[in-house]
Amino acid sequence: MWDWPIWAALVAGALAGVAALVLLVRRARQTWRDFKATRRDVLDQLDDFTAKAEATADRIEAVGDTAELRESLGRLRLSLARLGVLRAALDEAQDTFGCVTAFVPRK
Repeated sequence: MWDWPIWAALVAGALAGVAALVLLVRRARQTWRDFKATRRDVLDQLDDFTAKAEATADRIEAVGDTAELRESLGRLRLSLARLGVLRAALDEAQDTFGCVTAFVPRK
């Protein structure tokens, strides 16, 4: 007599669980895509910044030779060296976690 409400509740619970799982997978995939796009954009912007900074350093070096200018140029070269170290560390981290990303579904 009370069998049909029990079965209906079990089916509704199973459907809700499947729907929640589908929603979780879709959101996880979208998050992963957003992460990859953000990472790619950051690396592109870092490349642009590095190229512009090096071009600026070369132009400054060619313009004149004052003490203040040499000091600024030294600070710029130091900052570029730090940026190079940070980029190398980022590349190393990406290589390290590359094996983890191999198991993530792609388009």
